[in-house]
Amino acid sequence: MSRRFCVVPMHPGTLLGEKELEKIIGGYLQALGGLGGRRCASDAAPEDSTPIFLLVATGGSEQVILDWWSDCNGAPAAESLSLIAHPGNNSLPAALEVLARLQQDGAHGRIFYLNGPDDTSGLQEISDAVHDTEVRRALQRARIGVVGTPSDWLVASRPDASTIRKSWGPTVVPVEMEEVVKTLGTISDAEVEPRMAAFVAGATEICEPTTTELGDVSRLYLALKNVVADHKLDALTVRCFDFVQNQKTTGCFGLAQLTDEGVIAGCEGDLVSTVGQLWAHKLLGVTPWMANPAQLDPARNTLWLAHCTVPRTLVESYRLRSHFESGLGVGIQGALPSGPVTLLRIGGIKMDRLWLAEGDILRSGDAENLCRTQAEIKLTRGGTVADLLRAPLGNHLVLVLGHHLDRLQSWCKGIAPHIAIS
Repeated sequence: MSRRFCVVPMHPGTLLGEKELEKIIGGYLQALGGLGGRRCASDAAPEDSTPIFLLVATGGSEQVILDWWSDCNGAPAAESLSLIAHPGNNSLPAALEVLARLQQDGAHGRIFYLNGPDDTSGLQEISDAVHDTEVRRALQRARIGVVGTPSDWLVASRPDASTIRKSWGPTVVPVEMEEVVKTLGTISDAEVEPRMAAFVAGATEICEPTTTELGDVSRLYLALKNVVADHKLDALTVRCFDFVQNQKTTGCFGLAQLTDEGVIAGCEGDLVSTVGQLWAHKLLGVTPWMANPAQLDPARNTLWLAHCTVPRTLVESYRLRSHFESGLGVGIQGALPSGPVTLLRIGGIKMDRLWLAEGDILRSGDAENLCRTQAEIKLTRGGTVADLLRAPLGNHLVLVLGHHLDRLQSWCKGIAPHIAIS
């Protein structure tokens, strides 16, 4: 993403000449320029989606800011007011007063305080805020394909397209299962063979799958990739058990490979978890994994996550197994590295609830009565295992490597204050 934003100096123009203004804000403009900020005229209203920050140069700027806000008239770049204040010239009092007034009028906004042009932490907050805005707009531009309909058992995870659009931004694109089935027939063996060979070459062991099954899952991956291109999708989720029942193959490899390529792919037609994966990917720049909480221990605050698919860039090694429930096709049994992780789950009828927790992977597993990729995780901060028993939001969780609780919470507070975090 660009990290480009606009900085508009705000001051009562009759009291300051250009030289005096430069003495006050010149250093700040230079520092903000290092983050990608460019100076814009104080009488310019936003014309595009570039994030805008108002640099409050001096006291007495309140009415100038109110007039500017009124002129914006709901432009995308001014959905939330971002003010930058500094220690001198009554900048901070002016920022406090005008934001209080605008909040009385129902507007959203925030003050970023720079203790000087070299305030590293303050500048980082501004950089993060620019990125947060870019992520929101990327989500608003995103297209999520849903191949088929959500699986029948997802009784709490079936939001309609308007709910997803309103709460998180993406547009849902329906794709008929038959389209994928027809596309399967157009994929040649010559296309399948190199993809299958690369998949097999990276595995430490091939257990149940036959060469035919390995070819079938590679063919399904290529068919899904064609569907992504045809519909210009940023993400998709697939009613994958229909392929198990009707084509005797699995989407586990295809979904994992697409996610590794940056096209977030969810299982079982679960749009809620796919949105969660897409959000984490856009905000954090990391690859997500979607899995079931299969076992848990409230006393130890630990749980096991398990699924038959995992992006291969997340694992230290992987074996090729059959799909757990059906014994057909190919499932990926990956060994996730020990270390810090963050878990999340979106939920609620309006998709306005969020469960977040940090923890650590203790070990990977190979139990034969669970989906193939398994990881035991101890939660250490944020949500607890007991939360999942008292107030679950659904049957899938999203995992990303690293501790990101603060960053995810910060995005919600700044961009989506309607979301309740538990």
